[in-house]
Amino acid sequence: MGAGHTRFGALEAGPRDLIRGAVDAAFASVDKGADRVEVGEAYLATLGFGGWQIGHSAAVLAEEAGMTGVPTTRVENACASGGFAIRAAVDAIVSGRTDLVLVAGLEKMTDVTSARRRYWLGVSGDTEWERAAGVTFAGVYGLIASRYLAEHRVDPAVLAEIAVKNHENGALNPYAHFQKRIRLEEAQGAPRVADPLGLLDCCPVSDGAAALLLCAPDAARRYTDAPVYVDGVGAGSDRLAIQERPDITRFGATRWAVDGALRSAKVERSEISFLEVHDCFTIAELLALEDLGFAEPGEAARLTHEGATRRTGRLPVNPDGGLKAKGHPMGATGVSQAHEAFLQLRSAAGARQIPGASRALTHNVGGAGATATVTIFSAG
Repeated sequence: MGAGHTRFGALEAGPRDLIRGAVDAAFASVDKGADRVEVGEAYLATLGFGGWQIGHSAAVLAEEAGMTGVPTTRVENACASGGFAIRAAVDAIVSGRTDLVLVAGLEKMTDVTSARRRYWLGVSGDTEWERAAGVTFAGVYGLIASRYLAEHRVDPAVLAEIAVKNHENGALNPYAHFQKRIRLEEAQGAPRVADPLGLLDCCPVSDGAAALLLCAPDAARRYTDAPVYVDGVGAGSDRLAIQERPDITRFGATRWAVDGALRSAKVERSEISFLEVHDCFTIAELLALEDLGFAEPGEAARLTHEGATRRTGRLPVNPDGGLKAKGHPMGATGVSQAHEAFLQLRSAAGARQIPGASRALTHNVGGAGATATVTIFSAG
């Protein structure tokens, strides 16, 4: 019944300011108001990028939110931290432990050098083999992309189309890191980062925070006449290192997560109005469409070419610009996806509004697919 968001980007604000800004915005968004003393549980999703507060950062959320005394827990599952924090919040409500929960996601990523950034991005992958061999986060997805394109005989130009589509959406999002459109030629001609991925195939390193207020369904109308419901949550985990998986182009964690979410929500894929998928690299959007069951293996490119995934298509994907254009402050990403679902399902997304949106699916991935959550939301 409430959601708040800071701008994503290279920001002057520090972690505490970002947390406070997102939480304040979430409370301000509650139509009929909410008192912080009503909150019975709080969760902070963060990797602690750069080491700003490696341990005990949950206490910082309690302090900056003005909720000392409230049980507060840090949730860390790399880039999927936000989705897992939402899942924990839902469990706290379903268990009857509390009727009102705060979830905040945060990352401050731009204050460290490029070398340190690569180190901190790498901690989400396998330490013993991938990091020791010098494989970067982009390098892992470059390997996945090379295998996928070759195995399915897909034209690499589809990656540039995804980048163009997500930048077009991000240009309409006042919270996005990149609020500018790009041309297909720019995406295709960008400098190589990890072949076949170029600079415009990669999400930016971003600062930012997002926050949600979740309450028990029978309490929703006390706070708003336009609640957004969490219909189902699913989660899954896979082997950490990609070389240990039977197929590096399929993310088992996503497939297990979406099965659980659809089963608990009791809905069919055809009922979903739009998707928020974890496109840390353009190839990840294709993988997500297939692992989520909206396309057969190797067929997601066709949806992109046909325009089905555009904001005006039959299956809009990442209307907020996705990680690619909106940005990817790691712990904040899953919470930010839910923020977009909140806006869209209340018809409050402005220029990027999807007409008639009634049900959303958000997909949040940790690292190179080792963990994932899928959450399904519907309009009240």
